[in-house]
Amino acid sequence: MEGQYFHAKGPLGELSLTYPREVKVERQEEGVLKVSKAVETRRANQMHGLFRTLTDNIVVGVSKGFEKKLQLIGVGYRATVEGNEVVLNLGFSHPVKMTIPEGLKVKVDENTRITVSGYDKSEIGQFAASIRKWRPPEPYKGKGIKYEDEVVRRKEGKAGKKK
Repeated sequence: MEGQYFHAKGPLGELSLTYPREVKVERQEEGVLKVSKAVETRRANQMHGLFRTLTDNIVVGVSKGFEKKLQLIGVGYRATVEGNEVVLNLGFSHPVKMTIPEGLKVKVDENTRITVSGYDKSEIGQFAASIRKWRPPEPYKGKGIKYEDEVVRRKEGKAGKKK
């Protein structure tokens, strides 16, 4: 801690955060950080909740890390990791190649399960979302790339002609 600047270093990496003036952060006994509002305004309420969560994500990230799991559903949909790239076969005429950002690890199980892990929660979420964006799950057959815990709401197809 240095004023409004927080820096965390752990076994997985290091992250830092600068707090706005609406939020004050104090170090208490046993290394406990207390994030509180400096003023009573609506923006201070918003910033307090945001920066409390960001601080928690930084501390948990550098010590334990985070992971996001994706699942490919569809005939012929598969993924592989080649060097520093994720190669996705998603039914296009060409394979989709995505470069893995610095600090993230990508693992593929059974050709259809992708695990993105690392210490920066926002980077993990952003990369997983960019993978999912290539083929979001569709509501009729459920094909596409979905998060492991995501529930795809299914729609009924055409009902046919009524007499």
